[in-house]
Amino acid sequence: MTGKELAARARGLVGAPFRLHGRDPHSGLDCVGVLASAIGRPDALPNGYALRMRQMPGVSGVVEALGLHPTCGAILPGDILMLRPSHCQFHLAIAIDAGSVVHAHAGLRKVVLGPLPTEWPIAAHWRLKSQSPDR
Repeated sequence: MTGKELAARARGLVGAPFRLHGRDPHSGLDCVGVLASAIGRPDALPNGYALRMRQMPGVSGVVEALGLHPTCGAILPGDILMLRPSHCQFHLAIAIDAGSVVHAHAGLRKVVLGPLPTEWPIAAHWRLKSQSPDR
């Protein structure tokens, strides 16, 4: 799968209902469920995580299982971002381009496509291992 394909799959989830710990686009998705659905691996992602945590959760096993590698610099289509909306909260989003993401929005109760929130620092940035640097 390419980053552009992952971004297109994520875009296809826009409008799906929000459901905490949800892994099915028909009954609802949370931010982890959006990634699981877009990448096609709902079995590889955790489902019993804490809602609030002070430190970034351990994700090395999940990152390896999904074929991701840490990256930095420019945000490309299909990049996975771990954002930090608040001191004790982490949130996943899939980049559509450098300035917009698909993510599960708890307040709006659905998966949305919107601008990358500049007030949410990027805690981690991953890219599919199968991607060439130029995509």
